[in-house]
Amino acid sequence: MMTLSLLDIIALAFFVISWFSYAQFARLRARTTHSLSNILRQLRVDWMMTLTRKEHQIADAALLGNVERTVTFFASTTILVLAGVLTLLASADKAVEVLQSIPFTADTATEKVQLKLSLLSLIFVFAFFKFTWAIRQFGFVSVLMGAAPQYRSTEYSDEERERFARHTAKVLDQAGHEYNNGLRAYYFALAFLLWFIHPYAFIAATTMVILVLYRREYRARVLRALLSTKGLEPGPITVAQESDAAVESAEEVKDRKAND
Repeated sequence: MMTLSLLDIIALAFFVISWFSYAQFARLRARTTHSLSNILRQLRVDWMMTLTRKEHQIADAALLGNVERTVTFFASTTILVLAGVLTLLASADKAVEVLQSIPFTADTATEKVQLKLSLLSLIFVFAFFKFTWAIRQFGFVSVLMGAAPQYRSTEYSDEERERFARHTAKVLDQAGHEYNNGLRAYYFALAFLLWFIHPYAFIAATTMVILVLYRREYRARVLRALLSTKGLEPGPITVAQESDAAVESAEEVKDRKAND
């Protein structure tokens, strides 16, 4: 019976805990510190607010379609990658031969390679579900854009237009988060590949992925450029912005209770 070594178990546990912990960390930190997800949420609200005051939404529909096509591309690519991994799983002996030719490879037992390939396929299954759910939510946004208050309509007050824009932006934001989760799975899948070489390489690659994700989310130059459009700087969110976030959170809680 095949059993993983203690080092393999530690490396795998470190990988799973790191992935889950970073996802939670990024979600909570976005409430107190400027990040890509935080500023994009604000810009999405601005986009939908502008949309409700336009006579035509042709350009907006084209922009949303471009994003949706990108997510669809990743979903299709994930299926191809998954097919490749499953094909390799069926011929694990050949994979073992390749691994044996790589220096510093720790263990190339066929059973362990098959287990690692199976776990790798689960990562891409997870990514596929995230991408397809993002696609569906982008579709929901398309419906909402089609139902947006007309520019010349007098049936909607400014308050109603703002409420519609904020809730539409919330759906768009959720779609963006699911897309981001799918991309994050790709990053961690790349780190997972190093497990085929050595558990220490697996741990090092996982750590590197965490650092890269953190830098791109909180230290990237593009973040500074995006924040500049709002006159903001990287760092903690101000008290006034925290108040706005608290109002939005209260609205979300109210919505969930109403749905229940």
